[in-house]
Amino acid sequence: MKRLYKSVLGLVMALAAGQPAWGVEWSLDSCINYAVAHNVGILQQELRIEEGKQSLTAAKDRFLPTLDASASQSFNFGRALQVDNTYADRNTSNFGWNVGLSMPLFQGMAEYRNIKVAKANIRQYVLENEAAKDNVTLNVISQYLQVLYAKEVAQTARSQAEYSAFEVERQKALIEAGKVAEATLYDLESVAAQDRLQVVTAENDIRTALVNLANLLQLRGIEGFDVRPLNEGEPTIPGPDQVYSEALVSNSSLQAARQSVTVANENISLAKAGYLPTLSFSAGTGSSYYKVSGFPGDGFGPQMRHNLSTYLGFSLRIPIFDGFNTRNSVRRAQLQKTNAELSYDQRNVDLYKDIQLAYYQAVGARERYQTAGETLEKTRLSFESTRERFNLGRATQADYEQAKNNLFRTEVSRIQAHYEYLMRHRILLFYGKM
Repeated sequence: MKRLYKSVLGLVMALAAGQPAWGVEWSLDSCINYAVAHNVGILQQELRIEEGKQSLTAAKDRFLPTLDASASQSFNFGRALQVDNTYADRNTSNFGWNVGLSMPLFQGMAEYRNIKVAKANIRQYVLENEAAKDNVTLNVISQYLQVLYAKEVAQTARSQAEYSAFEVERQKALIEAGKVAEATLYDLESVAAQDRLQVVTAENDIRTALVNLANLLQLRGIEGFDVRPLNEGEPTIPGPDQVYSEALVSNSSLQAARQSVTVANENISLAKAGYLPTLSFSAGTGSSYYKVSGFPGDGFGPQMRHNLSTYLGFSLRIPIFDGFNTRNSVRRAQLQKTNAELSYDQRNVDLYKDIQLAYYQAVGARERYQTAGETLEKTRLSFESTRERFNLGRATQADYEQAKNNLFRTEVSRIQAHYEYLMRHRILLFYGKM
């Protein structure tokens, strides 16, 4: 019962965390979704979005008035100047309070433009977050395909090891029957040992690829972690111009670079607000109480009523010369815009280059894959023929080993070309969000 309870609890916790249970093969989509949900860089980008929202709230709050209240109490002991211009020993006390309100009426459009800057920044943070998700997705796809590639290579290595093991057993049977010399067995056993070593290396490559994939998913280990194969044969490769036209409107990285130009324009407008005048309104009320020891005077309440005062005021500030601070701010903002435009243009050029490169690499990988498939069929027939002749004693051990190695190399080349073909195809779909 305890074991069953732990198993059920582990399944529930895995589902609650958005991941498949251990022992269940992960699909490509589940790996991508889990990596995006747990990637530290993406979580940090989401914090930037929240910070941007706080900046927007702060920009809106600048339109609100400020209200302050203050109170003070002071005591004076010893000689002090009197109304008759003489000094005398008097102890005095003074109490006062004040409530003041200040409201910006016109701040040279600075507050309004601050809101526009904050909104533009949020939009850029969102696009950068989407670009970060795209990068994580692409990395997961690449490593996922690397795991599948390593698995197929390992399967091919096992097949080679099985061929060698079969030949060793067959040779032992022939030796026992007295048909061949025992010396021929040593060469076959050496080859079989090398093939087993090749299997061990291939299986270690699988574990290495799984560790790298698990690291992208922020998983602590690979015990019980595995992936399921993809059912993709020869997908259609989209043309580079088609992918580029889609990328111009959907690629998050390019949109983020374009949005940085918009942010720079808003910052220029904000900097120019320093040339405009500002107008603010203020109002307040307050009163005070004054007491001189040894002299009669009104009490606290009457003085509070008699000394009550209220004020209203407007303040106009017209910038005439600020030491070129505003001019320098505008120039810095214009330089930032120029830099943003150059970055966008460079990103545009790089994107088109990357799309063309991925397209031609995909086409080349597809051609190698197809050619390797035809070559593999002929190489397998050649191997079977050589193997049959070797069993009949009409081919040497060297001929057999060369045919077997050729078959292995051809199978690995075909597997490598296939997964490079799938990877480049996925990259093209990623660039165009297709």
